[in-house]
Amino acid sequence: MMEFGATDLPKLSAPARRALAGAGYATLEQLSQATEAEVLKLHGMGPNAMAALRSALDERGLRFRDQ
Repeated sequence: MMEFGATDLPKLSAPARRALAGAGYATLEQLSQATEAEVLKLHGMGPNAMAALRSALDERGLRFRDQ
């Protein structure tokens, strides 16, 4: 179990981090329950953040729900 405030998300820009936090995503496991389109719709999520998230998910053997 992760401690409060702990995250395994990759380093992202501040807007991308705020977007994920605001949507309730703090871990890659939580993120893997979302579709790529759902995450991309979040304000602050751009191509660089999405590439970093895909890579981090892949390293953990995870994928977005629609992949």
